[in-house]
Amino acid sequence: MRLYDNWKIIVKEAWSLRFMELAIVCEVAQVVLPMYTDIIPRNAFSALIGLAVIGSYISRLVYQPNV
Repeated sequence: MRLYDNWKIIVKEAWSLRFMELAIVCEVAQVVLPMYTDIIPRNAFSALIGLAVIGSYISRLVYQPNV
């Protein structure tokens, strides 16, 4: 396994990575927020995580001119 030659550009420009980062943030929020408040249900972020993962998958297949 080896990195692409333009991996720094990919990290800055790829939408698939941005969607994955959003999924990670939602996953952390889903675990941490219910510890501090009962207002937000434990599974409130499940749909957002699913959408972010789907967006990541689709954006990986779509042509991105800067990447």
